Amino acid sequence: MALNLRSADRCELDLVSLGECMIRLSPPEHGRIEFASTMEVWVGGGEYNVAYALARLGLRTGWVGALVDNPVGKIILNHARSVGVDTKQVVTLPYDGVGREARIGLNFTEVGVGPRASVTMYDRGHSATSKMKPGDVDWKQLFAQRGVRWLHTGGIFTCLSATTRQVAAEALQAAHEAGTIVSYDLNFRGKLWSSKDAIATTRPLMKYIDCLIGNEEDFQKVLGYEVSGTDENLKALPIENYQQMVRKVAADYPNLKVIGTTLREVTSANENNWSAILYWADEKKFYQGPGFERLIIEDRVGGGDGFASGFAYAFLKGMNPQQAVTYGTCHGALLQTTRGDTSQITLAELERLVGGGGARIIR
Repeated sequence: MALNLRSADRCELDLVSLGECMIRLSPPEHGRIEFASTMEVWVGGGEYNVAYALARLGLRTGWVGALVDNPVGKIILNHARSVGVDTKQVVTLPYDGVGREARIGLNFTEVGVGPRASVTMYDRGHSATSKMKPGDVDWKQLFAQRGVRWLHTGGIFTCLSATTRQVAAEALQAAHEAGTIVSYDLNFRGKLWSSKDAIATTRPLMKYIDCLIGNEEDFQKVLGYEVSGTDENLKALPIENYQQMVRKVAADYPNLKVIGTTLREVTSANENNWSAILYWADEKKFYQGPGFERLIIEDRVGGGDGFASGFAYAFLKGMNPQQAVTYGTCHGALLQTTRGDTSQITLAELERLVGGGGARIIR
């Protein structure tokens, strides 16, 4: 079993992401929201971040979500278009002048330091994407007529509302039937739904998924698998126990071709140990990414999306599993060295780190 990717010359897009994109407001540096007199404006969303990053790396990508037709929605639209992300399938809703019917979701994020963790506070109720419903997007036109090699979505989109759960199922089934590779990032968000609801919703979707992504908490809270030997704060990750859990997932869902997961040990808010593993079902074998010990972090938000986009890039370029986990781990590490949710990393920077390049000044 391998990733049977559709031919690039028969598809208009290499990858499409389905998910919500929001505006993030953050105090400068490591400031507190409570005392902020100015806020930085960033654009981002778990699934959107993958399409954006891959466009920066030179692939043809698109994003499907919903926006309201107002200047805040235009911030997101302009951000996507600035790197060439296709927005033809974005659902646009009218703005009622107040936001009662639909609005752009916001999140307020403090970037932590030392023992003070990063914190995200959501203000995303009644968001445009949460209003999406089955039939809003012509999936047949997207996957069969335009042609898409890879669909990426995940738990953040699925958990937004009862109707986005239906849209996720509709999209995953359509992509699967068209021969499009499907990746799904479990991405549990406890502020948005319960573990019970996440498990009940996600398990029926598993039959359509080729590549599953998640960290240790995601597998526990979204699929109900436990990793033995971890404490409730997940400070230490016994990798052998983690691999046992992944093997159980692969056995229960034999359609899965790839299971990728990041490994993060939190020393402090701005210093983590970072790596990743990838399970290749065809060989029943694990591949390990490079280990970044005491990685100095500027902003950890989006690190997992950096991993997802890095390994998708490798597979879309025809690389092998070891290269895929290496690209994913390195891209996730680099992404966490910059502010904001979305990637500011270039392909040259990524390839330099993949090739063993260090942090000496480049002149």
